[in-house]
Amino acid sequence: MIERLEDMIATSGDSPHLRFGLASAYFREEQFEAALAHVSVAVELDADYSAAWRLLGRVHMNLGDNVAAQQALQRGIEVATRRGDQQLIKEMRVFLKRLQRAKD
Repeated sequence: MIERLEDMIATSGDSPHLRFGLASAYFREEQFEAALAHVSVAVELDADYSAAWRLLGRVHMNLGDNVAAQQALQRGIEVATRRGDQQLIKEMRVFLKRLQRAKD
């Protein structure tokens, strides 16, 4: 799957959805640095992609960068609120609570 998505980006051009798919595939494989590279591009290409912000927060959490994770999740909640993505809002709030508990 990863190779196919990388080929699609190389041959068909870039898109936030392809980058998100590739980042998700890397995340599932626990290749968090690679996931970070691609999900970062996804939010650059589409700053209103709330699912990409959620993934960006989760990637940062797995890399141990809780400050960046919190920033990404807060931005994701803002985007999801504007878009009416209630499920994503709930999920990102759960991740923020986990980060807060880790601080305490």
